[in-house]
Amino acid sequence: MLNRPLNKSDTITLPADLFGYRLLADPRLNKGTAFTEDERATFLLHGLLPPTVVSIEEQAGRRLQAFREFHTDLERYAFLRDLQDTNETLYYALLGQNVEELLPIVYTPTVGAGCASFSRLFRKPRGVFLSIPHRKQIRQILSNPQFDKTEVIVVTDGERILGLGDQGAGGMGIPIGKLALYTACGGIDPATALPILLDVGTDNEANLNDPLYIGWRHKRVRGEEYDSFVAEFIDAVTERWPHVLLQWEDFAKANATRLLDTYRDRLCSFNDDIQGTAAVATGTLLAAINVTGEPLTQQRIAILGGGSAGCGIANLLMAAMVDAGLDRAEAASRFYLVDKDGLLTDGMTDLAPFQKPFVQKREALAHWNLGNPSRITLLDVIYNAKPTALIGVSAQAGAFTESVVRGMAHHNKRPIVFPLSNPVSCAEATPADVELWSEGRALIGAGSPFPPLKRGGQPFAVDQTNNSYIFPGVGLGAIATRARRITDTMFMAAAKALAEMSPARHDPAANLLPRVTQLRDVAVAVAIAVGKQACAEGLTEGVTADTVEDAVRAKMWMPKYLNYVKAE
Repeated sequence: MLNRPLNKSDTITLPADLFGYRLLADPRLNKGTAFTEDERATFLLHGLLPPTVVSIEEQAGRRLQAFREFHTDLERYAFLRDLQDTNETLYYALLGQNVEELLPIVYTPTVGAGCASFSRLFRKPRGVFLSIPHRKQIRQILSNPQFDKTEVIVVTDGERILGLGDQGAGGMGIPIGKLALYTACGGIDPATALPILLDVGTDNEANLNDPLYIGWRHKRVRGEEYDSFVAEFIDAVTERWPHVLLQWEDFAKANATRLLDTYRDRLCSFNDDIQGTAAVATGTLLAAINVTGEPLTQQRIAILGGGSAGCGIANLLMAAMVDAGLDRAEAASRFYLVDKDGLLTDGMTDLAPFQKPFVQKREALAHWNLGNPSRITLLDVIYNAKPTALIGVSAQAGAFTESVVRGMAHHNKRPIVFPLSNPVSCAEATPADVELWSEGRALIGAGSPFPPLKRGGQPFAVDQTNNSYIFPGVGLGAIATRARRITDTMFMAAAKALAEMSPARHDPAANLLPRVTQLRDVAVAVAIAVGKQACAEGLTEGVTADTVEDAVRAKMWMPKYLNYVKAE
């Protein structure tokens, strides 16, 4: 593997045996038609390429034109994946120059369709598939020299892909997509990024019966065998890369919080669905209350979806409330989490440990006007608790009904409504409906990209309250400072850094979040805040608060072709 310089056009030396097709077949080194005349002569490329030499800008323009000629987003997704597997530098140059147009294809919402069609789209290997039948070979697989420079891993077991459920081996599309954003937004060298799929089987019958399915054809392994497999994986990772950053991604509720709690102190790791979602929701809410003028300590927050993501949001917001002056019990009482069985209350017997801090006491609800006291609905919460903010992480399309949104608007001059579930097909409401039902007064954040709204006769971009505003910067900050752990307070620092960049801080009529085109700037700001917090907690190596910014900027890779010379 080549460890390329950052932000430079230095001459590098390639292994002498990388000539001809072998050079063109390496996506990290291939430059295609941008190889110079001298390079073509040196590396025996004449005749293997057409004679015209072009720049990376010309190549990107040609690829963008081809991208736009496809008819469906899934075709565009497949085209970009092929480009990534052919010429990574060009792929990231194209993505960086057109992030607003390409992000919905590389990431949500199209990545969900990519996962569902992964077996049909599979062409070239990328990342690592670790399956139960090969569990004894994990160390051997990870020992491949191709992975020597690994600094960040995104891992999934494919059980809870977005709002689509169990995709089995198709879930590999998520780590690939996440790491693409680590590079495009966070500047992480793609040569140091490794996507991993833990293939423990699938309970998706369509996959098991599909002759084209590429994963292990077996019912999903659970219990002790699952836990021991994950433990073997973590042991192998920490042995191979003691300083690696590992991101847990799209694990089901039964495993997500449990695995995070088990391993977060063993290696530098975090769960994006729990902590990343919490940070972007907190940052956007902090931006929103700057507009409403109602302090954080007075917020009442209803969350539809009481799983790991919903409780993660509640945890971070509760910590922010405590920082703002509330005691923990008072802060916890301001959250109303509604799950499949209704509002979480102290009378329920099947609560997960991470849900228990947010149960409402039945005696405190005695005065509520309820249609069915045995199951308190979201609409009951809206009209009795009168929440100031409504957040959806339920993957239940249309759950924010007209009655729910109008109830929010009835009780609040500027209701805060965040339907965050993605992809688009799982959103609790469309921003257009929220805008209509709130009479244009709602502060809206959505998890997926939606068409602009019309405000004052002008188009108004919908804030995409998506983890892409958080995790690339968190990862960059942790890697640049060689942080030993990632703490909840580091995510709080990330949320506050995001809120500080809100355009609405200076203009209440503006967006809550910076434009998607500014994601690289957001990542830098988040990385610096996270790095400084890590320094304050004594978790860094060789970096101080005064040198964090330099370390962050020095770590950022740029998609530029380098000049190649023959090895001695």
